[in-house]
Amino acid sequence: MLRIVCPYCGPRPESEFHCAGDADRRRPEPEAGDEVWADYLYIRANPKGLHRERWVHAAGCGQWLVVERDTVSHEILVAAPLADLSRGGAA
Repeated sequence: MLRIVCPYCGPRPESEFHCAGDADRRRPEPEAGDEVWADYLYIRANPKGLHRERWVHAAGCGQWLVVERDTVSHEILVAAPLADLSRGGAA
């Protein structure tokens, strides 16, 4: 089990969080073609190594986080508020 250090609540078990996928994935423009939308909705990378993901602390403070973790060792390197990402923060 992972332990994620929520910036608001401190270390918590993974069971309190929900993963919402790749933090760097961007929604296509509404007028994008079917192929672009199909790729966005159904195609996922399965990276080996460092990966940035969006997580929500669903059973805690309800805040969204960006978690950078190693998909091989499951080591979590960064857990930062999602708001910091939109402001150009370290996440």
